[in-house]
Amino acid sequence: MGERTVGKPRTALRTTTTGAVSAALLAGTALAATPAAAAAPAATAAPPGIRFVDIAGDGGTVLKANVVTPAGAEEGRRYPVIVLPTSWAMPQAEYLAQAKKLADAGYVVVSYNSRGFWQSGGHIEVAGPPDVADASKVIDWALAHTPADPERVGMAGVSYGAGISLLAAGHDKRIKAVVAMSGWADLIESIYSGRTQHLQAAALLGGAGRLTGRPSAELQRTLEDFLASDLSKEQEMMAWGAKRSPAAHLDRINANGAAVMLGNAWGDTIFPPNQYASFYEKLKGPKRLEFRPGDHATAEATGLLGLPNDTWTNAHRWFDHHLKGADNGIDREQPVQLKSRTTGGYEGYPDWRSVGAAERRIALPDSRKVYANVDSGANGGIVMLSNTLDQFLKLPPMASVPLLPRSFAAVWQSERYASAQHVRGTAKLHTTVTSTKPSGTLVAYLYDVGPLGLGKLVSHAPYTFHDKAPGQPFAVDLELFSTAYDVPAGHRLALVVDTVDPLYIEHNPSGARLTFSSPPSDPSYVSVPLREE
Repeated sequence: MGERTVGKPRTALRTTTTGAVSAALLAGTALAATPAAAAAPAATAAPPGIRFVDIAGDGGTVLKANVVTPAGAEEGRRYPVIVLPTSWAMPQAEYLAQAKKLADAGYVVVSYNSRGFWQSGGHIEVAGPPDVADASKVIDWALAHTPADPERVGMAGVSYGAGISLLAAGHDKRIKAVVAMSGWADLIESIYSGRTQHLQAAALLGGAGRLTGRPSAELQRTLEDFLASDLSKEQEMMAWGAKRSPAAHLDRINANGAAVMLGNAWGDTIFPPNQYASFYEKLKGPKRLEFRPGDHATAEATGLLGLPNDTWTNAHRWFDHHLKGADNGIDREQPVQLKSRTTGGYEGYPDWRSVGAAERRIALPDSRKVYANVDSGANGGIVMLSNTLDQFLKLPPMASVPLLPRSFAAVWQSERYASAQHVRGTAKLHTTVTSTKPSGTLVAYLYDVGPLGLGKLVSHAPYTFHDKAPGQPFAVDLELFSTAYDVPAGHRLALVVDTVDPLYIEHNPSGARLTFSSPPSDPSYVSVPLREE
């Protein structure tokens, strides 16, 4: 410990889909084929007040880290400490701007490169037990080598660092406060929601891991099984994901009692917001939930550059209150804070259940039959791009609803609304499906449709089924991804269902047809959550 200065898918899957995944992963493999590709650039001289150190993690694995302490730290005085594990594929310099701000406010800050990435040793374990143990080792090191206070320990992180922080809070009682930004609570629900592989998200994570680190053999095998849609490995894969999901360790997190702040973006295409909201409701200790427009990690990205940022501002307030005892009012604010995608204003709620407490059902009468294997033109956009455009330019994925081919897309529309409709929370689809094949995939989209028929995407979600009797109807209940969106007066909502979306692997055998019906005994509908006025 030294210091230095500075499937095989079912035959239904199309060749283009598997080809795209293979191209992404092969590119990552080729560029990460040498050890140099997995190493960070040579360190330059450290900025004033920053030390670059080596910390022995679990099993002695070297973790590359940096330490920032308060300027003019008083001899014998102990300061609250914040530990920051890096995001997936990010170098150890990721948090330096925020670390400097925290140090200026009287914190010791230790940021480290998660194992398997860049110059840190080991292999990528995807927040497995070694990563959780690493967090405790870093805390041990901070208490032994810095003026850190063992009674005032916090952890924070973006994305991968958020997941590790939450897991560590369930295994290390010294952690008193956590801020988890753009992370996950349920790993499987995040990238396998609706029993559907999130293709672009998995390819992005897999490729970035190969480019910047060394995936473990277990990760490589799991990713291969995941992308190959090997149903014989499904339970094994889900057990692998549960071990790495804070939701599976909820009892331990609650027992340890850390104050937990969660932040995410409505359009996060890596870790959709639903699983965070569900996890938040089950936390027993002090807690806070924030949702903002954007995609994965874009809500806090400007803060990483040292620019003004609401997420990071509240993260500092959270630590100030729970580690310093500052009476800054954050504990008296409504704990659920939402920012609308359209108005940009914040709204406070006492809990997640109060979000979208009103409900408007849109009936889905009659039957609609669609042919599978063709993208109708309705889709959820492109990972990391489309929802970032929505965040900054108010340009979500769009489709001309009147022009969607009805042979490949089932379409229902509401009446035109006389007043604005403030959609808040989780829309839910209930319908009856009959398939000509035992397996299949459908994707449901909710659009805000203007007078000219142009639909702006409000929300969507995929759904995959297997082992269904052809010709036999079965019920489908699907939660769309949570959102906050205002539908203007004079517009209507449209539900569109098709079978192909580039974001996901689809499981529709060639020639499959899906029929959506609304039996009198079990009518179909989409339930739209609305803010109470």
